[in-house]
Amino acid sequence: MSIYRKCIKRLLDFLIALMATPFVLIVIAIMAPIIYINDPGPVFYNGLRRGLNGRKFKMFKFRSMYVKSPDLRNEDGSTFNSSNDPRVTKIGLIMRKTSLDEIPQILNVLLGDMSFVGPRPTLAIKSFNEIPVEDRKRYQVRPGITGYAQAYYRNSILQKEKYNKDNYYVDHFSFVLDIKILLKTVSSVLKHENVFVSDSQKPSQIK
Repeated sequence: MSIYRKCIKRLLDFLIALMATPFVLIVIAIMAPIIYINDPGPVFYNGLRRGLNGRKFKMFKFRSMYVKSPDLRNEDGSTFNSSNDPRVTKIGLIMRKTSLDEIPQILNVLLGDMSFVGPRPTLAIKSFNEIPVEDRKRYQVRPGITGYAQAYYRNSILQKEKYNKDNYYVDHFSFVLDIKILLKTVSSVLKHENVFVSDSQKPSQIK
């Protein structure tokens, strides 16, 4: 295991997240009343996710949907995400296009639950033993605010393909790859690339 993977990456994550915390708090102070006025209710969506070694944690995210919206999934089990999703508030649509809703996850990085770069955290619905063995490699590293699949493909590929890209990231883990992913993420966000899945996909509701 490289020294970058063993300790340097976590040290960099912590220091950068620590320096960014004042900015995060300012963003929260600005966004909280806007989100609440748009639709009264919780400011955050604290979803239960699975992280390093399969451990569960609460992921911070600005709420972009109306309160009590149904949980819709694509056929592959991934979260349904559409440009005309009626569950999403007006400010939520803007946050999703700009990835502003992900900003609070910097607090997860500070706490050690996440990294700035890594596979996107998955829902902690199933027990870890129910996850196929070939999909468990992604849990060998901390999940990220952005990742290889997120930066280059975002919502344009199926869940299984995302897992394959996550495995590629784990196998080629390096400082250089992390920098490339960060730069590509900035480009994808600015260009609003692959923000939504195909509107032709029919979602199913999780009850």
